Amino acid sequence: MMTVPDLQRYKREGRKVVMVTAYDALFARIVEQAGIDTILVGDSLGVVVQGKLNTLSVTMGQMLYHTRLVAGATQKSLVIGDMPFMSYQAGKEEALRNAGRFLKAGAHAVKLEGGSAIIDCVEAMTQVGIPVIGHVGMTPQSVSQYGGYRVQGKEQQHATQLVADAKALEQAGAQAIVLEAIPASLAKVMTEQLTIPTIGIGAGPHCDGQVLVLYDLLGLFDDFVPKFVKPYAHLKVDALQALHRYKEEVEQGTFPSDSESYL
Repeated sequence: MMTVPDLQRYKREGRKVVMVTAYDALFARIVEQAGIDTILVGDSLGVVVQGKLNTLSVTMGQMLYHTRLVAGATQKSLVIGDMPFMSYQAGKEEALRNAGRFLKAGAHAVKLEGGSAIIDCVEAMTQVGIPVIGHVGMTPQSVSQYGGYRVQGKEQQHATQLVADAKALEQAGAQAIVLEAIPASLAKVMTEQLTIPTIGIGAGPHCDGQVLVLYDLLGLFDDFVPKFVKPYAHLKVDALQALHRYKEEVEQGTFPSDSESYL
């Protein structure tokens, strides 16, 4: 079974961490069967599952529900619970309680967005044995502040701040850090300067690992396709073809045939 300490071992050995999101038991089993190291139960479910414009409305109850589904269906993959908006920003005591709820739901670690503003929360969690994954760069829970989904760290001052935030998260005990939508050159510098692994999503090839939203890489979600997404399948096309065939056969009376009937 993949464990939290394995993340740092992978970095030492120069082995890439492979991470994918999953939100339900069926896809979690498929992801694990594919040999994926790490599953993130992402608050991205607000967009790809619930159909919302962003992740801000996702609740703790919803995240815990999906975490239980994924954790209950897997045996080998490391499961990370994504702490939703306002489940940790209000203070470290509430953050600590909510992080504990994720572990009780079956997660092996939690992920938080942000840098210096959440250091107290990260320290509080790691001090009581709750593994934490950081997340800097484009942080979707701050989409209103950014005015949309935009690449971060292009300006030198901002890039310097992101490096400082990542180092502060490492010092506070974070086990790894997700780098989202930042220049590849900046991600390379951060990866070289940190002793904990970096997991990139739109951060170029130099990170210690990569993460993608499952529905994006399978070609199921095409409402919004960021530059960094590479679809490895086109399952939406396949699903539409199958549904059209089913509709046609029912309307024509060719389904169900004797083969699909009890005689």
